[in-house]
Amino acid sequence: MIHPQPPFSVLIVEDEAVLAMDLEAIVEDCGHNVFGEAMALDEVEAFDQAQGPDVALVDLNLARGSSGLDVCAYIRRHWPDTAVIFVTANPKQIPGDFGGAHGVIPKPFSRSGLLLAMRFIEQGLSHPPPTGDQPPSFFPAPHIAQAWSAAR
Repeated sequence: MIHPQPPFSVLIVEDEAVLAMDLEAIVEDCGHNVFGEAMALDEVEAFDQAQGPDVALVDLNLARGSSGLDVCAYIRRHWPDTAVIFVTANPKQIPGDFGGAHGVIPKPFSRSGLLLAMRFIEQGLSHPPPTGDQPPSFFPAPHIAQAWSAAR
């Protein structure tokens, strides 16, 4: 697995405009760059295929009836090194294997909670395993938790 180094390029897939703007501001406050924003699967498919983002923050229930699970599957096929993090009010809709995603940040989240989660994810992706305590605002997928645990 490739270990991206900060600043990360981050794709935001969120159909609520105000929340997408909040996510963008927090991503930038963490020192990362916004790769792009999308409201649905078709908008993700429209991005250049040559270079994908380092991280994708993906809601589950998206515009035009599309699903974050479908977005995750698309990203895993086209940009296999991209870490997908679900950001959702419906974490129970995520399958047990997380559909290949790295974890979930449940909504609603606080600004400080998302900042802590982003820093933890940054550590885990850049220099696994993360050195700090897992914040209560982030739940890693079982395969990621196991990999980070094995790296300790």
